Amino acid sequence: MNLDHVFVCGHPALDFAATLRARRTVRFEMFVSPERLNAWYLESGLVDTITPGDEEDVRAARTVREAVYRLVTNRRLGEAFDREALAVLNGAARGTPVTPQLTLAGRHSEATPAQALATVARQAVELLSGPDVPLLKECGNPECTRIYIDRSRGMRRQWCGMESCGNKIKAAAYRARKKSAPATRT
Repeated sequence: MNLDHVFVCGHPALDFAATLRARRTVRFEMFVSPERLNAWYLESGLVDTITPGDEEDVRAARTVREAVYRLVTNRRLGEAFDREALAVLNGAARGTPVTPQLTLAGRHSEATPAQALATVARQAVELLSGPDVPLLKECGNPECTRIYIDRSRGMRRQWCGMESCGNKIKAAAYRARKKSAPATRT
């Protein structure tokens, strides 16, 4: 599986929740080390620089990520929030967030992993209490468990991303049609 972090969900908290891929099948973990966690914070644009983390930061991020995923799923399905997940998210959101600074070169955000996690938690709170809730959808690829914001015309988007899932599903459907089509005589 591709080890690159992917940002196709339309919101940082959803991309964060998507770092455990294929939840219903192979369950591929992206946060396997403090370095991979910090790479996500940097690649997401959440921070410009981040102090080195440790295994406790990874455990905390995984715990918050699972709470975000549970709450987003609850909200998407119209269910009541899971109380334990709610407590985890709110606890993380109470932490000190990333604070951008103005420098001679422009805006710069330096943070610890705990500050970055608090910022992601706050973004999740804003998402789950905001106007985009009706736009939440799960990817149509049965192997994918990413949840994304569908801002397409008519809300007809089916996949988290064309490159990651859409092309794969369309190619498989084409191959299936070609295989089942009767052979033509020449």
